[in-house]
Amino acid sequence: MTEVLHDVVLTASWTVLGYTLLLDLSMLALVLLGARRVAEARRWKGAEGYGEIFASPLTPAVSLLVPAHDEEAGILDTLQAALGQRYPALEVVLVDDGSTDRTFELVAERYQLAEINPRRTAELPVDGEILSVHRATTGDPLVVIRKTSVGRRSDALNAALNVARHPLVCMVDADSLLEEDALLRVARPFVEDPADVIAAGGVIRAANGALTDRGTVLEPRLSRNWLVRIQGVEYLRSFLLGRTGWADANALLIISGAFGLFRRDLLLEIGGLDPRSLAEDAELVVSLLEHQRRVGAPHRVVFVPEPVCWTEVPETWRVLARQRQRWSHGLAQLLWKHRRMIGNPRFGPIGTMALPFFLLFELLGPVVEILGLAAVAVAAGLGILDLGIAAVMVGLAMAVGTLLSTTAVAVEELTYHRYQRGRDVLTLIVAGLVENVGYRQAHAWFRLRGLVAALTRRDPVWTAMPRVGFARDDAPSAELLVPAPR
Repeated sequence: MTEVLHDVVLTASWTVLGYTLLLDLSMLALVLLGARRVAEARRWKGAEGYGEIFASPLTPAVSLLVPAHDEEAGILDTLQAALGQRYPALEVVLVDDGSTDRTFELVAERYQLAEINPRRTAELPVDGEILSVHRATTGDPLVVIRKTSVGRRSDALNAALNVARHPLVCMVDADSLLEEDALLRVARPFVEDPADVIAAGGVIRAANGALTDRGTVLEPRLSRNWLVRIQGVEYLRSFLLGRTGWADANALLIISGAFGLFRRDLLLEIGGLDPRSLAEDAELVVSLLEHQRRVGAPHRVVFVPEPVCWTEVPETWRVLARQRQRWSHGLAQLLWKHRRMIGNPRFGPIGTMALPFFLLFELLGPVVEILGLAAVAVAAGLGILDLGIAAVMVGLAMAVGTLLSTTAVAVEELTYHRYQRGRDVLTLIVAGLVENVGYRQAHAWFRLRGLVAALTRRDPVWTAMPRVGFARDDAPSAELLVPAPR
């Protein structure tokens, strides 16, 4: 019995170490692929091209959809950034999804809202009751829908799609700030390849700590909160390079719900957003790709590394845990719903590359990591693990993980150089190192809880993140220390 336990524990120990190393090496390949694409995009001398896109009568108009629930801390900044886009034709559709704070009152006062009876442009099912619809009388192209909340972001977006008037729709979170040319840049693929492009996304960055003024990011700065700093590295690695790499392989699975542009006609063809999904952004992309493959229509999902959307990220472990648990729950829903696509060559790189990767490394990853780490601890305690070899493997895995983060920071610094202060760049590199000790393990635990929630078929509930608003001066962050995980 002792010998069997020895073999089991030793096998599990090496499995988790090898698994972690394989994951990091796979991500490194994606990051390097993304870095090459970012460099190529940066060399494109296309400023004149954007001017032509802005002036062209063929540039498709855009409806910006903004779901909001208790967003009084930053809703006016978000709307100012949205309405201030340098784009030839757009409207903003804000959905006040059962807010209990002053979200609607602030918007009504600022834009002098007047109630209207709008013409519906679609008939997507909406579970929440539509209470009223309003239009700005200040000359701004703003429509506001008030509805009761059913706890699902997708329900608010479907309500917005029912009144949206333009051929492209851009979904933006209510705690986000778009840079002035963001919409123009992310719409470029639709102008250059209108027959094939069905969706496009842009870079998301952490706004916590940045100096802003009336919807404009004046100076990107890092928060004093180390939890936020680590997420800043995550976002650089995932959005700037990871998703660029996936898009280059024609296997992009996720366009962030915080900033994504889609063809409205295709959204209506697939019945809008899935009202039960907690990963409505990935679910939407996969459903679109599956639909286009099924009908034999062209389809390209593009990631543009230039446009930036600044968004709030969790500042406490408790809020981060809820967010990552929800993401994991939603991923499990998505993979189960589209399980016939996994490994199926009929669906191209999405079926043979992206979905298997997300199944093995994203969904099942926390199971391997948590159980494997426990096995490593048991093996070390029983004295049946060669600590020298284990230390080499752990060190190698941490080194590759740190290389991933350092590469992302280096590409950001050498290409876009948004962080002007040298200490911010150095802090990001340190945060990429710190991420491997404590944060990564806690993150695996949060994801494991989300997987368990999905397997036990708990009712999916979308919970809004508490907002702190955007910084307007040099005052330090209200939370200087990261509380211990619970």
